[in-house]
Amino acid sequence: MNTSTVYLLVVVSTAFWGGNFVLAGPVMSDLPPLWAAALRFVIGASAMFALAFWRREPLLAPFLRNPWAYMLLGLVGIGGFNLLFFYALESTSPTNAALIMATNPLLTTFIAALVLGERPTSRQIAALPLALIGVVVVISGGSLAHMASLQVARGDLLMIGADLVWACYNVLTRRYMPAGSAISNTTLVMAAGAVLLLGVAIVDGGHFSPPGATSGSALLVMALGGTVLAYLFWNTGIAHLGAGRTALFLNLVPVFAMLCGMLAGAHPTHVQLVGGLLVVCGVSVAMMPKRGMAAV
Repeated sequence: MNTSTVYLLVVVSTAFWGGNFVLAGPVMSDLPPLWAAALRFVIGASAMFALAFWRREPLLAPFLRNPWAYMLLGLVGIGGFNLLFFYALESTSPTNAALIMATNPLLTTFIAALVLGERPTSRQIAALPLALIGVVVVISGGSLAHMASLQVARGDLLMIGADLVWACYNVLTRRYMPAGSAISNTTLVMAAGAVLLLGVAIVDGGHFSPPGATSGSALLVMALGGTVLAYLFWNTGIAHLGAGRTALFLNLVPVFAMLCGMLAGAHPTHVQLVGGLLVVCGVSVAMMPKRGMAAV
């Protein structure tokens, strides 16, 4: 797979995750947070199993060879992150959560350098603050007063934990994801996370009632697009580009969330458009190959 294709897949995965912010509204109108997270990944894991069986991908043999690797990645990247994320949103605002999560590329690059020895390029170092500034502009509306009004709360601390967990997942995927089919690997990782989320939802997820047509449709789109395809494409990016370089693309998530909001009738301001342009420029700088380097 050439590098351009990998870049495209990673960008598509961030577009799906950006869309999840818009889809979460109707989903949460019928389902408590833990049940929404659990059902999203139960549906996603079921779809992955169906895809794996249809393509005759091996599942049992890879799991028996690497059970702890799949369990670790599933518990961290799916179970752990989503538990912290949804609990954080009980006591912090989406703005706070988005600001904290926007630091993930910086955090992932730092952890990848320490754990994996991935040395960031000078362009990556230059691109990270540029993209981060763009994210801050997008989610703050360019208002310094709005930024100053942010308060540290329990939910913010939980979101910092979620941010750290996702950065660790990026690095752990690079180191421990077994060699083999991306479909098999994603299926097994997603299944491990779905089991944890479902168990927690049953124990402490509150009252469950079947979602209505609108909520159920939004949940299905989140599960198939924002979960199955997004995780497949994201894991492909980490395998080919490395953890730190792939994590930089997370800065596109709030931009795509803004674009999806436009489709729902929420038009962006000029400040948001400027912030989105900064994010795109930051990612573009990081993607530029060194001079004299042959195309991959």
